[in-house]
Amino acid sequence: MTQRLLVIEDEPTLSRLLSYNLSREGYEVVVEEHGQSGLDTALKNDFNLILLDLMLPGMNGFEIMSRLRNEGVKTPVIMLTAKNAEEDVVQGLKSGADDYITKPFGVAELLARVTAVLRRSSGVEEPENRPQPQETSSQITLGDLVIYPEKYEVTLGSEPITLRPKEFEVLLYLARKPGVVMTRDDLMNAVWGFDYIGGQRTVDVHVSSLRKKLELDPGSVYIDSIRGVGYKLVVNKKKASIISE
Repeated sequence: MTQRLLVIEDEPTLSRLLSYNLSREGYEVVVEEHGQSGLDTALKNDFNLILLDLMLPGMNGFEIMSRLRNEGVKTPVIMLTAKNAEEDVVQGLKSGADDYITKPFGVAELLARVTAVLRRSSGVEEPENRPQPQETSSQITLGDLVIYPEKYEVTLGSEPITLRPKEFEVLLYLARKPGVVMTRDDLMNAVWGFDYIGGQRTVDVHVSSLRKKLELDPGSVYIDSIRGVGYKLVVNKKKASIISE
């Protein structure tokens, strides 16, 4: 069953970006650009997740959160907050939000947080036959590969790997869905943005560079090509096992 997401965001460019990328991931997306209409839609319809901006016309995000919880709506909420707005984050979490993401944010980070919140709220376990990254607030561990999103640092087999920013973001996007084929368009939109005017060759060049750097620990983690489609990150279970936190 398709999961339904409500986006309450008054900035047209951002709401279109969210709708576009979430729809590409298979979600059904409803967008509201006004606080009151967003609240009405949330109260009258069933959603699996709400993405809620805090600064809205008519009614702010805190008021919406309060009304939803007072009405008994338990739909998980991810707040969209301004950068460094620590007080807003604290207030939002106390009012019942499940997670937050600060603007500006990358598409890969957004999709990862949406997936994580939906997984927690549904109580569905990950398939046992597919390696899953062990993610905390500070790192992602997948076999011998450890990624530190906030630091833009990576180690493989305990050895540091130096990556350029876009190489890091490509690896991060692939690592959050190991074994899943990502098209070149997926990677282009997630890392460079849907309005990037460069060609798909940009993705190929960055993946090629990444492959060379992952050869530090051959066979443990590698990027596989799916001809005519895209790429996926593969973990060799015989050489590297998932490390639990």
